[in-house]
Amino acid sequence: MGKKHNNYFRKYTVPSTFRCDICTDRKSTAKSFSIKGCNHTYCSNCIFQYVNFKIQDNLIRLTCPASGCYRSLKHEHCRSILPPKLFVDWDKKLREDAIPVRDRLYCPYKLCSALMVKGPNFKDIIEKVCSGCHKLFCTKCMVPWHAGMNCEEFQKVHVDEREQEDIMLMQLAKINKWSRCPNCKFYVERNLGCSHMCCRCGYVFCYNCGGYLERGHDLICTKAPR
Repeated sequence: MGKKHNNYFRKYTVPSTFRCDICTDRKSTAKSFSIKGCNHTYCSNCIFQYVNFKIQDNLIRLTCPASGCYRSLKHEHCRSILPPKLFVDWDKKLREDAIPVRDRLYCPYKLCSALMVKGPNFKDIIEKVCSGCHKLFCTKCMVPWHAGMNCEEFQKVHVDEREQEDIMLMQLAKINKWSRCPNCKFYVERNLGCSHMCCRCGYVFCYNCGGYLERGHDLICTKAPR
């Protein structure tokens, strides 16, 4: 009986090692990873590398690495062997892929870029709060909210001057009635004196209309002094 008992355990004992079909190395069974739905098993590190390369190539619907096997490799099943960042990136790409391109909306703030769904009433919405960073942005211009300036006015602003700080400066200049040098775009404030301004860049212009100063300009300037 003792001899038969020992033969039984030798027959059914799980091997302590296995050979990975990807790297061909013999590994401990504790480092094995089995694909759900098929009988293919690989080492955890090879599956991690496989997933990492695929995600970098923007391939997110993954299958078993075995040739001819099309069993799906689910991201939730791989959670335990993937670094948190890789798992989150994969999950984010899957969620994004599930939303039709025409319905996707991304936060315009550079440090956020959260993905949102436009929704049925999107055309009627101009001000929207991001679900990620909770900041306000304009859905028509797709920029951080341009306070004190409507969309038409904002679209006329040069692309290099559309940052939030630039918009705030423009609003301040408007309130204080500052003029702007037509040559270098530097803001100039006149405390007193005539309308003849000489900017730091050397350009001479009229503070009232912004026109280049030449003989007889005061006679043709149609803007009243400020």
